[in-house]
This record gives sequence, structure tokens and C-alpha cells, in this order.
Amino acid sequence: MSTHAKRERLLLADLLEAEGPDAPTLCEGWNTRDLAAHVVVRERRPDAAGGLLIKQLASRLDRVMAEFAEKPYEELIQLIRTGPPRFSPFSLKQIDEASNAIEFYVHTEDVRRARPDWVPRVLDPVFQDALWSRLERAARLMGRGAPTGLVLRRPDGQTVVAHKGTPVVTVTGEPSELVLFAHGRQGVAEVEVDGDKDAIVKLQETKQLGL
Repeated sequence: MSTHAKRERLLLADLLEAEGPDAPTLCEGWNTRDLAAHVVVRERRPDAAGGLLIKQLASRLDRVMAEFAEKPYEELIQLIRTGPPRFSPFSLKQIDEASNAIEFYVHTEDVRRARPDWVPRVLDPVFQDALWSRLERAARLMGRGAPTGLVLRRPDGQTVVAHKGTPVVTVTGEPSELVLFAHGRQGVAEVEVDGDKDAIVKLQETKQLGL
């Protein structure tokens, strides 16, 4: 595989296939079939995928996702494996890597960590650096809804401010775990959290992190 995104795509497809269509995920209200439909719609239906960010388009997105969720599960898995059609921006290697490396990593963990016996994956340093680079660029967007100041820190001391404010909570962990925390998966991210106790509770309980 020439990119992290391609590798994570295939890992996600294999995991979804192995778990079947009715397995739980960390995405509230979604099972694995719903998650598979989301991935396919995001790449193949830009007319509906805008509902992920624009509230006025959310109802259309829900309808299209429901239509795709009714497709045979095996078809959804194959669509994920084969990737986006030529007309999709995601078919361009640079956009695919920039947009999907984190997307597919997070959704793979959404399935893995919904199981009671999950253990963290051991990721290679190159991928960890790639995740950190993307996190640095997107941290303020993902942390904009944080109820406290939020600083993300790698074990080597590199930091990025995800949200300015006081009191400040500092979250320390490997980039892969910080990515999960910043995407609203605070409950399963293996990180150390330091700061005011009340602020930590607010940050751990908020549903406003992520895109």
C-alpha cells in the first residue's frame, strides 16, 4: 500500500466484514452496517455528504444513508475496499491521504474499541508522525467546542493548542490516542489528563469535540 489511507481503508473493510452488519460501534446509534453506509456515502454521494457539516443538509444525508444501509452488507464492504469513483475528489492520492488516513483510523477504532476485549494497536512511528501532523493542522477545528482550554501533548513534549481558554486541561498521549480524544472518543482514548478536576470532568463528558 502506497499510503496510510489505503492501508487503513483495507483494515476497516476487513474488520467490518469480520464483525458482520449488526456489531456495535462507538458512533452513537450506529451499528457496523450504519458505519459502512456512512463511509460509502461520504465518498460517493457528495450531494448528500455535505450534511455532515451543514445542518440544513442533514435531513438529505439521513435519507441517503438510510438508502445505502438497505443495500446488501457485502456490497457496502466492497465499495469501501474499491474506493471512491474517478469523479470523487477522494480519488486523488493527495486528498485521499489528507482526508482519509484519520477518518479510516478513527472508524476502525470505533469498531475495535466497541468490543469489551479490545487492546490498543501498535502503530509504527511513521504513521504516528503522520497522525500528529494532521492533528496539528486540525486541532483548533476539532477542539472549538471544548468547554475548557485544551492542550494536546505528545510524550516527547510536542504540543498543540486545540482550544484557548481557562482553566486549561492538558491531554498527553501518543498521536493516535490524541486523535481519538479530539474526535470525541474521550472514554476510550488511552491518555493522561491533567488540570482542574471540574474542568477535566466537563471535558471528558462533552460531546462537542470533533468535526
